[in-house]
Amino acid sequence: MKAIVISGHGGPEVLQYESHFPDPKPGEGDVIIRVTATSINYHDVFTRRGMPGIKLSFPIIMGLDVAGEIVEVGPGVQGWQIGDRVLVDPINRQEGGLMGETMHGGLAEYCRARAHQLIRIPDNVSDEQAACLPVAFGTAYRMMATIGKVSQGEKVLVLGASGGVGVGCVLLAKIAGAAVVACASSESKIQRLRELGADHVINYAQEDFAKAIYQLYGKPHRRSFEGGVDVAVNFTGGDTWVKSMRTLRRGGRVLTCGATAGYDPQTDLRFIWTFELNIMGSNGWMREDLDALLNLVAEGKMQVPVDRVLPLSEAGEALRLIEDREVMGKVVVKP
Repeated sequence: MKAIVISGHGGPEVLQYESHFPDPKPGEGDVIIRVTATSINYHDVFTRRGMPGIKLSFPIIMGLDVAGEIVEVGPGVQGWQIGDRVLVDPINRQEGGLMGETMHGGLAEYCRARAHQLIRIPDNVSDEQAACLPVAFGTAYRMMATIGKVSQGEKVLVLGASGGVGVGCVLLAKIAGAAVVACASSESKIQRLRELGADHVINYAQEDFAKAIYQLYGKPHRRSFEGGVDVAVNFTGGDTWVKSMRTLRRGGRVLTCGATAGYDPQTDLRFIWTFELNIMGSNGWMREDLDALLNLVAEGKMQVPVDRVLPLSEAGEALRLIEDREVMGKVVVKP
């Protein structure tokens, strides 16, 4: 089969397009999927580069988010049959492991998955939409809905709003009925965020986002509960961490699922107790989060913005677009 393979860590040069990689064979409890869509995540870039403490067995086919059609069913599999359209939960929650990292992923014509990882794709949900959901939107849903419980009438600040997780946060906050202030660093991304429904957009490369929040809603007051936003979504960390907390009203909450700009920022604890802030962490997604997302798409309440669709032979370009942050939403690869 055709596949994008890496045999070691490094830059874009380690990606190899192979036309005769061995086809996967099903074992006990396995199915073989004909891949119809794979979406690219920044985690795929980390896998290519190598991550401290994670040792992989090469060669590896990357691609965490996989959607497709079952073409072969292994021994012991019940409830699934050839022709079923399925989305794969990238995490193997029974034996351990992750698609595209410790198990061959979706950047290939065929993929093997454990039957317990499968989720049925509703008839009115496209494979491309389904493939965009698990990593980025699953992470966003768990943070915003399951953990953060963003609700009607709240004011939500989203940092890093133009990436996969950030776009998911913007869409989910709007679905919940919140007012959204989205932050991005280019005019093209700002315009796209407006089109996605953001009520206010801040170009953080040109203005201080905390001061912009004060202009919109007033400076938070520790005694009156007035001013600021109810929720600040910050999965960048670094220099934005303390500043994002200063945008919150008394009793507000910070939602975080990562630290792309630095995991060890300086924090003034006095500010946290003075304003009674809640710092809430969210780690990935669970199966019920993916089920909820599929239902939102099936019911027409959400459409994942797909920046572009590329063939398997251009998977290297797909990763470059993600790595250089030149996309708005998701990039999909189709074999």
